[in-house]
Amino acid sequence: MKRLSSKEALAVLAALVLLAGGGGLLGVHWLTAARNPIARTCKEKGDSTFGCYEGYYDALVARAGVAAAFADLKAHYTTDPRIEVLCHAITHHIGRAAFTQYSGIAEAFAHGDDFCASGYYHGVLQGFSAGAGRGSLLANLDAVCAGVPGKERHSLDYYNCVHGLGHGIMALTGDSLFEALRACDGLTGVVEQEACHNGVFMENLVVDGEHGGHYSRYLRPDEPLYPCTAVEPRYKVSCFEIQTSYALGATQGDFVKVFALCARVEPRFRATCYQSLGRDASTVSLNRVPETVAKCNLGSDREQRSNCVRGAALDFIYFYHSDVQARQLCAALEPALREDCRSTVATTYRRF
Repeated sequence: MKRLSSKEALAVLAALVLLAGGGGLLGVHWLTAARNPIARTCKEKGDSTFGCYEGYYDALVARAGVAAAFADLKAHYTTDPRIEVLCHAITHHIGRAAFTQYSGIAEAFAHGDDFCASGYYHGVLQGFSAGAGRGSLLANLDAVCAGVPGKERHSLDYYNCVHGLGHGIMALTGDSLFEALRACDGLTGVVEQEACHNGVFMENLVVDGEHGGHYSRYLRPDEPLYPCTAVEPRYKVSCFEIQTSYALGATQGDFVKVFALCARVEPRFRATCYQSLGRDASTVSLNRVPETVAKCNLGSDREQRSNCVRGAALDFIYFYHSDVQARQLCAALEPALREDCRSTVATTYRRF
């Protein structure tokens, strides 16, 4: 079985964190072509490599700014299938490029956009981490996101900052997953530590295959839920929140097989695994209600289906930054699952 590259992973990851936020675009059908692009798009050039898109948007940020880059990205999202697949990774690079234009993380966040699973904010933190220096960064972890509004209530922006810090720490440690997890433990607060851990596990998927054929040491196509099966218990929830995306790639998108994999994990982590699969159901269905419901209905019992729809409802909220579409999802469910979905929506949307 071949390894899952970062590009393939992102096809099922587009909203890649259960609690790390999603794209805030209220639909994409109104988008029109961007005006006066600075260069021929990668689609026009016939170049589908991620490097082409990375270079295109890096140059666009440098020349026209963050707002122009997002306007262009949104304009081409519905017309270029590669952008739809790579969108989260592209927004990472927009964030990294943007960090050089602003005086700090808080200002860069103020100019950001939630489109495509909040990758911009994660990228800002990667840009910050790359320039901070390992020793300095790890010695002052609590200060990194202190200026982002909403810390006291763990707002979505604040969560995105700490989650993005996990991405940056992973890079600083040379993609050494266990070392990066221990570094996140230097943060004060369980919420902060777990958000950082989740960023580490996400970066582990994103980097796989990205660097000239270099694959993560912590992914095994014949054991798709690794490293969740090997990390210490305190890291397992953060890992299972994300690992089903890799498992789906390793099983060629077979939800039934991944439900079965989740059923074999330790009982206290099964719900998280099923909810992660619900996020994937929403993602691969492009947040369409009938397709999402159909994928969650592949669960073999009430526990699997209920947690799947909970995870899907969360992703609908984070993708749209609204509870309207999530409530439509709940209304489409069988009565036994409807209330589980609605309670999840009501509890989660209070954070916005």
